[in-house]
Amino acid sequence: MQISEHPDVKAFILHWGEMGTHWGVNRSVAQIHALLYLSDRPMHAEEIVETLVLARSNVSTALKELQGYGIVRRVHVEGDRRDHFTAETDLWEMLMRIAAERKRREIDPTIALMGQLSERLKADGKAPDHVRERITRMHEFLSTLGTWYEQVRVLPKPTLVTLMKLGGKVARFIPGKSKD
Repeated sequence: MQISEHPDVKAFILHWGEMGTHWGVNRSVAQIHALLYLSDRPMHAEEIVETLVLARSNVSTALKELQGYGIVRRVHVEGDRRDHFTAETDLWEMLMRIAAERKRREIDPTIALMGQLSERLKADGKAPDHVRERITRMHEFLSTLGTWYEQVRVLPKPTLVTLMKLGGKVARFIPGKSKD
């Protein structure tokens, strides 16, 4: 029995595909990622096509997108001229790569636009005060979020794990902010 025939593997692939649609990722992209993540060996595109019953063009496009995120990479298998693909299996590394790419694609352009709008609105005497104030606050908030992300992403993995496990308890370390 191939791994993809196991009912729990099928359930994971289907669920990951469904979750992908909620995260703004094409269902087949997420399913291909799930298949490669669970695979114990690199897979070539035709094998992915046959396993997931997807169009070859869809698989090709999805693999390019996954490589763009840095969570799937192309590898060569000795004795086979086809490209094979494997997924990142280190969950922290996968999370950090996805976060970095989403920040680059979504947050950075928004910070830049909010900065431009904020500057223009400062000089625009006809702009409503509440619009000027809200866009400026949005720019400050997103800039702070971006700065926080840049500081956190360089922390060692054990520190990130500890920080995550602390959760809301981290507030104890901020003077005057603890609720206990």
